[in-house]
Amino acid sequence: MSRCLTQRSIDHVVLERGEVANSWKTERWDSLRLLTPNWQSRLPGFGYEGDEPDGYRDMPQTISFLERYARAISAPVHTHTTVTNVRAVDGGYVVATDRGSFTTRALVIASGACNLPSVPAVAELVPATVARLTSMEYRNASRLDEGGVLVVGASATGTQIADEVHRSGRPVTLAVGEHVRVPRTYRGLDIKWWMDKVGILDERYDEFDSLERVRNLPSLQLTGSDDRHTLDLNALTDQGVRLVGRFVGMRGGKAQFSGSLRNVCELADLKMNRLLDRIDEWAIQGGHDEGLERPHRFEPTRVEASPPLELDLGTNDIRTVIWATGYRPDHSWLDVPVFDRKGRVRHDGGVAEAPGMYLMGIPFLRRRKSSLIDGAADDARDLSAHLARFLGADKGRARRPKPPGASDERAE
Repeated sequence: MSRCLTQRSIDHVVLERGEVANSWKTERWDSLRLLTPNWQSRLPGFGYEGDEPDGYRDMPQTISFLERYARAISAPVHTHTTVTNVRAVDGGYVVATDRGSFTTRALVIASGACNLPSVPAVAELVPATVARLTSMEYRNASRLDEGGVLVVGASATGTQIADEVHRSGRPVTLAVGEHVRVPRTYRGLDIKWWMDKVGILDERYDEFDSLERVRNLPSLQLTGSDDRHTLDLNALTDQGVRLVGRFVGMRGGKAQFSGSLRNVCELADLKMNRLLDRIDEWAIQGGHDEGLERPHRFEPTRVEASPPLELDLGTNDIRTVIWATGYRPDHSWLDVPVFDRKGRVRHDGGVAEAPGMYLMGIPFLRRRKSSLIDGAADDARDLSAHLARFLGADKGRARRPKPPGASDERAE
């Protein structure tokens, strides 16, 4: 967004509570890699230039990529500047920070959707004798207590953490709720390549009747690895990870799980096969399947006949619970009446229901790829154009803000 604003000669600042790529530096586990191939880390005028386009960036590489981009575009970033409050005033907003205030006509909220772990209420009922942490707090298996581990959530984060913890020698139980199963590769090509070419990632928010449902879909059950292996529930079962249903309650020190595990897995298998059908249809109709592996389908998810419905958390079977149940945005500093009944900012494709306010980095903001690095450019182009129209025929440009510390600074 900063690059787009600069191209439009719109003065602005970027306020960052930590450093560039702060979340990647401080809120991710050690071995995490991007779920998208290197070639898909595309930003305007800045893409992958190495010799492993089909590899997956690790955290140091991702941090370096973002830092280099900020330098390349000369983004006016004010680091270590925490926004504490935003309120509306006539003609714009006052943005209060711990290093002074800014007055601005337009505001872009680019803090994303992964600021706070989304932990279910049942977490409060887990006995205090059991260690509890979120995926944001997890760093590596060596820091965990000895004994069994219950990982709650089977999307990308949950399956990767379950895999890593099990490889450390600890018994792992994975509580499985709704998830999106896809293979890492299909017919010899990365699933993200297929989704990009078929046009799935470019599907727009205004093409769906059930937009809220699409925006709340879990992340794809993927991992990035050198051998491009598929990490689905079958792969975890083969390793010895025990599957149970969704964590629904506690009673007498025992965790209770839903009995719908089989149905949830069958639905995920059904949706995966629909995706593969769509890919095959596109490849055949467009004449793109010459030289590729033949179409095939994957083994259905295996579920034992009677998965456990209860586990005693007071024994050595489970000594740690890791909540891999997603994230939510933190807009506690936003003192503007733009929230719906669930506490989410009301918006239309990133244009908030407040004059001159915009969002970036929200799942399916304007396209299915909005939450990917590869999706930022298109969203920023659209929203910066809207922002420029909002600023309208204002002939004079407000001066660029001085370094933080002075009060009542001004930006567009």
